[in-house]
Amino acid sequence: MYLFRLAMASLANRRFTAILTAFAIALSVCLLLAVERVRTEARASFASTISGTDLIVGARSGSVNLLLYSVFRIGNATNNIRWDSFEHFANSPKVKWAIPISLGDSHRGYRVMGTTEAYFEHYQYGHQQNLQLASGREFASDPFEVVLGAEVAEALHYKLGDKLVLAHGVAAISLVKHDDKPFTVVGILKRTGTPVDRTLHISLGGMEAIHIDWHNGVPAQGNGRISADQARNMDLTPQAITAFMLGLNSKIATFAVQREINEYRGEPMLAILPGVALQELWSLMGTAEKALFVVSLFVVLTGLIGMLTAILTSLNERRREMAILRSVGARPWHIATLLVLEAFALALFGVLAGLGLLYLGIALAQGYVQSTYGLYLPRAWPSEYEWTLLGGILIAALLMGSVPAWRAYRQSLADGLSIRL
Repeated sequence: MYLFRLAMASLANRRFTAILTAFAIALSVCLLLAVERVRTEARASFASTISGTDLIVGARSGSVNLLLYSVFRIGNATNNIRWDSFEHFANSPKVKWAIPISLGDSHRGYRVMGTTEAYFEHYQYGHQQNLQLASGREFASDPFEVVLGAEVAEALHYKLGDKLVLAHGVAAISLVKHDDKPFTVVGILKRTGTPVDRTLHISLGGMEAIHIDWHNGVPAQGNGRISADQARNMDLTPQAITAFMLGLNSKIATFAVQREINEYRGEPMLAILPGVALQELWSLMGTAEKALFVVSLFVVLTGLIGMLTAILTSLNERRREMAILRSVGARPWHIATLLVLEAFALALFGVLAGLGLLYLGIALAQGYVQSTYGLYLPRAWPSEYEWTLLGGILIAALLMGSVPAWRAYRQSLADGLSIRL
């Protein structure tokens, strides 16, 4: 215990260097834990982009591709699904609810999705959280109404009652616009931190209405054009959709319904389990995840090397101190233990300060990160894995402290009480 008190007194005597060294370790520890927290929560948030949905169905392609365009609004479908195929499975006694999805248009770089009221009622994200409106209402009987995601409304400064024009295709700049059929903003969703925030939601009837006078991918000209008022009085039942989501009455029937869809003779379709596809997609990004973690480990290593350098540099300056300790009865191993304790103390202070910085950062940024990126960073005690990381840092500090300790031990044996002037 007296050696530990002596180590604290020695560090206090060199407080400026000690504080800087401990602060460097604290920053690296804070970065390591922050990266680990963000990595863990990002994975959890990624997995909860969609929840409560048993199956996602689209044209036969790859499971990751189907997940990307139906949930993340990335890429395009290889083909569409006939409306009667959707109705066949939506009316199955095993199916509790069905959400049709129609994609293909955009607005100033944001994707447009055609769907029904079932989307607002049954779509869930996170921990079984339903979509909620920040203002306004859902689209109703008028096909030319749109409900905006939070990011769309904020970025483009839209409010209730504003008019907007959709563009054909998904390019950021489109030369073909549906400017003869403008939409009115009737609702704005609360922020979810998911792709819902970056989506404009219209009814399937609205999606059909803006394409009702299109033929072979080209808009009609002259007298062939159909106005918005004319479209309102026409049958706007879609002929095809891009994909659909299913919620089943029983989880036990999931694989049976999946097999039934995959073997459907009406047209080639693919049914995927969202959780399985999300894990497959996440595994593709595993390299970047590990690389980020390795970089943070090297930052910690850099902090510990800085500590080692500071202690080694101070050895020659502390020869008189060591000689005095020897003169009052200290053994060489006392000197070595003193330096190891100093290294451990610096690392311990750095770890504690790093934890403090981490929780301070979480307290300040928790609300912003959750609302902007959909990541919930809990102010919880470190997990078992995080305690393991912190323990590894302290052990590494002890090992690094043994280097100057060994040098001091050898010098103490060789020098005795001699002092080099």
